[in-house]
Amino acid sequence: MTIEIINTGVNKIYCEDCLDTMSRMPDNFIDLTVTSPPYDNLRAYRGYSFDFENIAQELYRVTNCGGVVVWVVGDATIRGSETGTSFKQALYFKEIGFNLHDTMIYQKSGAGAVGSNKCYLQNFEYMFIFTKGKINTFNLIHDRKNKRVGSMLTNTKRCNHTVETGRKHRRITAKEYGKRFNLWKYATGKNTTSKDKVAFNHPAVFPEQLVNDHIISWSNKGDLIYDPFMGSGTTAKMAVLNNRCYIGSEVSEKYCGIIETRIKGIRGC
Repeated sequence: MTIEIINTGVNKIYCEDCLDTMSRMPDNFIDLTVTSPPYDNLRAYRGYSFDFENIAQELYRVTNCGGVVVWVVGDATIRGSETGTSFKQALYFKEIGFNLHDTMIYQKSGAGAVGSNKCYLQNFEYMFIFTKGKINTFNLIHDRKNKRVGSMLTNTKRCNHTVETGRKHRRITAKEYGKRFNLWKYATGKNTTSKDKVAFNHPAVFPEQLVNDHIISWSNKGDLIYDPFMGSGTTAKMAVLNNRCYIGSEVSEKYCGIIETRIKGIRGC
């Protein structure tokens, strides 16, 4: 069964529990996982509940040495208290051997903010970046305009609690754009999360640009991308568009149909 996954199972969606899919994968097989589980009660997922600890352990086994798992998750508020599920899961990933490479924030622009009258509106999720050992690939995105390009700077020196101002000089920084911060903001809703109308037959659609940015950040062309909760298929679609291979697991036949529709006609690796 492992040989089947290696030889014929790439660029394929498996309509089954992700534990069944991963059980047929060899060790150190996946270069990058990008996923968001159906956490707490925020996502009514057709009666499905997942075995988090076993899934996390299998993800560690199948992740390549130096590979990355991007785990996008939030918390429900129950009886006036946030569940803290996100933190519990992050600590468990560390407990089984993953490094917590970065704790990032996905901020939803505009629609999607929720909250009670007793707290501020909540419109973000955590994006935990886990690595198996020392990270292999980090193609960090540089799209933050460097405000100091061409700016005038002043040399100063301190001596006996006094400040002496030196001569002004012009310095042009080496790069016009610096690497972005770890808070990523994306618009959500139809025609922004995705232009694929069929995708919105799923209750929680990944923003395509979010997935795209993680794929180009933590993988290279030809790498194998996995999503154990494939949902509407955004991870598969963006993997194909970025010349990566993919494997997806999805328990719902209905959602598998959505995935096939979205990636139909897109040429894979």
